[in-house]
Amino acid sequence: PFTAIIGGAKVSTKIDVINNLINKVDNLIIAGGMSYTFIKALGGDIGDSIYEEDKLDVAKRTISKMMRKGVNLFLPVDYVIANKFSNEAEMKICEADSIPDNWMGMDAGVRSIKRFAEIVNSSESILWNGPLGVFEFENFKQGTKSMAIVIASATIRGAYSLIGGGDSVAAINKYNL
Repeated sequence: PFTAIIGGAKVSTKIDVINNLINKVDNLIIAGGMSYTFIKALGGDIGDSIYEEDKLDVAKRTISKMMRKGVNLFLPVDYVIANKFSNEAEMKICEADSIPDNWMGMDAGVRSIKRFAEIVNSSESILWNGPLGVFEFENFKQGTKSMAIVIASATIRGAYSLIGGGDSVAAINKYNL
């Protein structure tokens, strides 16, 4: 199976890549800041998380296209959330579609990380572009760090992996992988 992990902040900068990948991948993991636009498009509550209001219809059309093509879409099922955009913020875990007002998603939660790792570990080809959270903050690095380790492990076992984008490459370098 071919799995793509697309993260980062904005749907607008990666929607063309996502639409192109739909014709090539078996699994598409959408994480990081752009996942909030997809979750909101599906009717979820995302609190004060970053999202692109003008891309909600694009997200809905993209989800529909994936369903028609038989692509398995995976979004986070839980998030590490914070009450402000800061490493020192108060933190807690919540369901992906139930982020309270005045809170924002900052990283993939433990259940999401485990789920994504299982998908990557069953893949023979892996493309990764974009972090799973605000990995620049020590308290919100776990999703991105875990993905980097899982992809490196899959590569060691023989999977082909391609990592692109400044933040993804920075993560691989930061964790000496």
